[in-house]
Amino acid sequence: MGLRSFVDVAPDSHFPLENLPYGVFRPSSSSSASGAGGDASPPPPRPGVAIGDFVLDLSVISGAGLFDGPILKNSPCFLQTSLNMFVGMGRPAWKEARLTLQRLLSADEPTLRDNTSLREKCLLKMTEVEMLLPTVVGDYTDFYCSVHHAKNCGTIFRGPENAIPRNWFYLPVAYHGRASSIVISGTDIIRPRGQGYPMGNSPPYFGPTQKLDFELEMAAIVGPGNELGRPINVNEAADHIFGLVLMNDWSARDIQAWECVPLGPFLGKSFSTTISPWVVTLDALEPFACDAPVQDPQPLAYLVESKHINYDISLEVGIKPAEHEHPAIVTRSNFKNLYWTLTQQLAHHTVNGCNMRPGDLLGTGTLSGPEPESFGCLLELTWNGQKSLSLNGSDHKFLEDGDEVIFRACCKGKDYNVGFGSCTGKVLPALP
Repeated sequence: MGLRSFVDVAPDSHFPLENLPYGVFRPSSSSSASGAGGDASPPPPRPGVAIGDFVLDLSVISGAGLFDGPILKNSPCFLQTSLNMFVGMGRPAWKEARLTLQRLLSADEPTLRDNTSLREKCLLKMTEVEMLLPTVVGDYTDFYCSVHHAKNCGTIFRGPENAIPRNWFYLPVAYHGRASSIVISGTDIIRPRGQGYPMGNSPPYFGPTQKLDFELEMAAIVGPGNELGRPINVNEAADHIFGLVLMNDWSARDIQAWECVPLGPFLGKSFSTTISPWVVTLDALEPFACDAPVQDPQPLAYLVESKHINYDISLEVGIKPAEHEHPAIVTRSNFKNLYWTLTQQLAHHTVNGCNMRPGDLLGTGTLSGPEPESFGCLLELTWNGQKSLSLNGSDHKFLEDGDEVIFRACCKGKDYNVGFGSCTGKVLPALP
């Protein structure tokens, strides 16, 4: 039987006591925890954890002196407007916080359960808060680490005989993304404009992208960084990863195809990247660890790890066209399809001495599975527009204005879920 909290948690909730993901939120001005006191200015952001349909305000818990362990007792980490300070403190602090919060929220602990005043200050309904980006993202890197996605994309553009270049099996391929355009779930996405392939001898097309796509990804949030010039060992890399979020790396395929040779993605990717608000920690994911795919050829020595693991996280993508009431599910995949693991990605990123910082974001790349129904983007699902995808009777090749894309992810325990909630965005028309 799962852990039991004094907070009501529905059996199908993504946020039971076993999870306790972290996020940053702003209470509504009418919330009892806002402290607005008639001031019209919005209350400041603060860290929280999700429990059932509620957010536990960690600034209140900290202010009440309830983080009484040796690491967090006098720490201001939960009085900040982002999680950067906390994630930079490392695994001992994360474990201490998790144990404290599980105790405070358990059904048998009276500290919060029996203190009505304190409970009303620190527990807010999710419907009464605004979720914000969990960290200040200084740098963002996007990897390309699903063998099925790499094979499909390579086949589309280069043919099956040259689908995956030789280097892909020796290193986790990646590009440096744009941190400034990372947005929180629920943010509308304006259709980008740019250049596309010319027709014949004409100049390149310029205008709104005609091949707007989603990419089903997850992303790791970096905890403690490393000094410039000092790589992170692959077997110590897990201690530098705080947790995971869902990520939609929106892509303009026509812009991307025209610009990517010889240096890779630029405007086709940098217009928006959406992440989910709740960071699920590696501690919460530990019961769902599973073997990662066998790597052939064997990686070079600095990428050989003693624990070669992924996580069994079910992934789902729905698209809801503007005129539809419910989304159509277009993809079901799983995080365990990742060829290069999170720890290998981080070790490779730093092997040249590159320094990482708390709050940095590392996207996994599109998490496609081996079957057509598990492909992680419309480029694969429609084979670059060569066929249509039926969305409850509405045929699509790429995303249309008014479409809402909805990602969900969840690990299934025996009596509980460890979930990520959702990652959503709606497509708005291009600006004139």
